[in-house]
Amino acid sequence: MKKTLHPIKITVNGIESTHAVEPRLLLSDFLRQDMELTGTHVGCEHGVCGACTVLLDGEAVRSCLTFAVQIDGHQITTVEGLGSNPDELHPLQQAFWDAHGLQCGFCTAGILMTIIPFLEANPHPSEEKIREALSGNLCRCTGYQNIVDAVKLAAERGVGQPNPDD
Repeated sequence: MKKTLHPIKITVNGIESTHAVEPRLLLSDFLRQDMELTGTHVGCEHGVCGACTVLLDGEAVRSCLTFAVQIDGHQITTVEGLGSNPDELHPLQQAFWDAHGLQCGFCTAGILMTIIPFLEANPHPSEEKIREALSGNLCRCTGYQNIVDAVKLAAERGVGQPNPDD
């Protein structure tokens, strides 16, 4: 049986590219296998755990529930696209480091990608709002307190707020 491939033109982490993908290829599989961006983890494959969260045009989406053909013409940001260079952490990643907001790291990429747009929409969130934002991301290693503290620290440092120099 001949495979049907569909052309897509996308921008992933600021780099434009064109690909031919099968209609049923999941975005998570495309990112991990075709793009070799393995920071996007697949946990439940049902959109429940949040480990596969990426940004689609700046909005958090579950890549295990999105087909690669759906991203034609769109921009995707994965955890690999957060830092300005490989030797420098994004300010949110630095806050997670400083507040001990990570354990094994499996869920961390999805949490980071969830929190980026959350802080843009809520630059001074309450702890209750942070916990609500995190409710779609499962972490089996922590009690979430250090993750919440890391998000608070990031907010205090201005992550998500517009840069006055821009």
